Amino acid sequence: MDKKTYNIIGMMCASCQSQVEKALQGVEGVDHVEVNLLTNQAVVSFQSDIPEADLIQAVEDQGYGLEIPNPIQEKTVDLKLTDMTCASCVANVEGALQHLEGVMSASVNLMTERARVTYDPHKLKLVDMIQAIENQGYGASRLDEAEAISTDSQKHQDQKENRALYFSLILAATMLYITMGQMFTYKLPLPSFIDPDINPLNNALLQIVITIPIVWLNRDYFRRGFKTLFKGHPNMDSLVAIGTGSAMLYSFYGFFKILNGEPHFVHHLYFESAAVILALIRLGKTMESRSKAKTTSAVKALLNLKPETALLIREDGVVEIDADEIRIGDHLLVKPGTSIPMDGRILEGESAVDESMLTGESIPVDKTLDDDVVMGTMNLNGRLVIEVTVDDQNTKLAQIIRLVEDAQNEKAPISKVADKVAGVFVPVVMVIALISGILWFIATKDLERALTIFVTVLVIACPCALGLATPTAIMVGTGVGAQNGIFIKSAEALEAAAHIDTVVFDKTGTLTHGKPVVTDIITNLPENEFLTIVGSLENASEHPLAHALVSELEERNLDILAIDSFKSISGKGLQGSVGGKSIAIGNEALMDSLNISTDRYEADVKRLSQEGKTAMYVSDQTALMGIVAVADTLKTESIETVKVLQDMNYDVIMLTGDHRDTAHAIADQIGIYHVLAEVMPEEKSAKIKELQNQGQNVLMVGDGINDAVALVQADVGIAVGTGTDVAIESAKIVLMKDNLKDVVNALALSKATMRNIKQNLFWAFAYNVVGIPFAAGLFKVLFQGPLLDPMIAGAAMALSSVSVVSNALRLRRFKIKI
Repeated sequence: MDKKTYNIIGMMCASCQSQVEKALQGVEGVDHVEVNLLTNQAVVSFQSDIPEADLIQAVEDQGYGLEIPNPIQEKTVDLKLTDMTCASCVANVEGALQHLEGVMSASVNLMTERARVTYDPHKLKLVDMIQAIENQGYGASRLDEAEAISTDSQKHQDQKENRALYFSLILAATMLYITMGQMFTYKLPLPSFIDPDINPLNNALLQIVITIPIVWLNRDYFRRGFKTLFKGHPNMDSLVAIGTGSAMLYSFYGFFKILNGEPHFVHHLYFESAAVILALIRLGKTMESRSKAKTTSAVKALLNLKPETALLIREDGVVEIDADEIRIGDHLLVKPGTSIPMDGRILEGESAVDESMLTGESIPVDKTLDDDVVMGTMNLNGRLVIEVTVDDQNTKLAQIIRLVEDAQNEKAPISKVADKVAGVFVPVVMVIALISGILWFIATKDLERALTIFVTVLVIACPCALGLATPTAIMVGTGVGAQNGIFIKSAEALEAAAHIDTVVFDKTGTLTHGKPVVTDIITNLPENEFLTIVGSLENASEHPLAHALVSELEERNLDILAIDSFKSISGKGLQGSVGGKSIAIGNEALMDSLNISTDRYEADVKRLSQEGKTAMYVSDQTALMGIVAVADTLKTESIETVKVLQDMNYDVIMLTGDHRDTAHAIADQIGIYHVLAEVMPEEKSAKIKELQNQGQNVLMVGDGINDAVALVQADVGIAVGTGTDVAIESAKIVLMKDNLKDVVNALALSKATMRNIKQNLFWAFAYNVVGIPFAAGLFKVLFQGPLLDPMIAGAAMALSSVSVVSNALRLRRFKIKI
């Protein structure tokens, strides 16, 4: 039965409500109607589609109106941003987007220079968002358009940036030699015509000649800095532009003093501060960019798995085509030793396929007729013909790449503090710099010292480190996880996993294989003869335990005998005739009904039951022939995984629908002391909620199928053993290998990533909290310490963000725990 909600116009009272209800109820096909006078809405239930025109007409005939509500359509777009340099830029762009009517959420990532915006397309267009960003002084374009830029163009841009860096450093080093080299006890040699004491004007002119190209090569700092400043949203570039610009303005004032006959001003020029600061900041930004590029190596490695060509089978033979030309339904030839070019189904051949590049599982998987294969995996030793089943945008590899990129573009809740600080950071620093300069001038009447303090405070402040602290670590952490078959779907899940204290395992299919197998056969008959009789009769049954017995028969290559009769007895077992001999298989109740004594095997049945196994009696017409036990066996790694988690101080719980005694028997084998037994599938989420209500942070581990609701209810849900299926909606973390050890590895990775983020945030805050007062001269005033040189401040600022990125890159050395 379907339901739809409609808006009703013109209702004034309960009488109106009744008339509308009757009118709608009278339309053919309508099963039930509920009209709400308060909300002026009608909920109509129906079995099959009804022409909405009939509903409208029926209501209008009564003198009212019926409107089909226009649901809010959410649309999400990714934008590529340019000219962002620090956390203040992030705050500026996010603020601009979030103030637009129709924007539901906006998240900007400094690391990837992307913005993800969810909006109502009825109220807002893409061009409005781009305009709002440009009004803040930044550039924006739709991501797919931005990605159309060729690799050659990017290489050309990188070469251009490198040339600018090298020229800036060479010129800055020359400037240092000319200026600072004369301040040593033993002056560095200079030709007399540019010696500041002999020819001060020539020396000043040379400094200007060197400074101008450095300023030109680094003009983007001034362009972006003053642009955002005049827009009322200053950023890091604004600090650099004002600081170095002030130093140059004062230096030009000194140059004119030299022209007017005051040669001693040559020792009071600050061209070298401006030049060296700009060169060092460019060096720091280049190092930062190169380090940032390394953090995306995981996604690049996944992208590189996509083959460039494929062998298409046509009526006239096999032809090589570009991989982008593959279409659904194409038949492709995959030779041994080549990558599978597209997701598909095997039509011919069999082979071992290496899926380690996607799943992290090193053991090749045997593939045969009708098995699915995945793009990017390696066909090892057999010739395959596959039929393409999906398009390029919906391959497993494309899903994985989108999942990883989405996680990397998200913000972790821990970054909110840094975001708030970043929003006011630059204006506050500008105020501190101005006040510090004024106070020093009032105290000393020394304009040069006041200017030095002003420039140093502006230059040392680094909002970049604040902006990069969280996204760099998240990008590296999720990338490391992806390389090991651990897919973390969001930054929020990554942070939540680091705060888990309770791990709940669903038993069936998670701690166990989820498939009953024969574990014990006790009989006086030859074992294979006994099993042949039992398996032949069970072959006629659809019970899950029957499948285990038949599978055991097949594994031993034993023949299935013909049966003469078969009868299933609900709640007891089954009876039938095999080879003319009457056989009964079932529980004690069935044996009692047949007057068969079970005393002989009573002790064995009790022991097997305590071990969590299901024992079945087998008898002929007169006596017991033996017993056979079936159980869902433990995964080999379950015991080790649980032991390691307990050693890591996690409370490990087993959740199962099994009888309490059986559940505890299995838990004892694993080493789990906390068991929630006799829990029906629909009750699992309620049990998780009970644990959460007790103040526990719960991680639920399941297969993502029959425990989906519980996975969603948990603080973090992990789906285990999904192979290449990462699209399980209920899980926040997906483990592609069917190996419980990766639960430990996922938790260890999340803790390592959060530890790295906290280190980065501490460094980012500590650097600014210590650096800015130092630059303002506070240590000089309080402890008679040294004043900071603007050039050293510039170098410190440039290296601060590099240190944050470098620290995040240490996560690439994360070692799998077990």
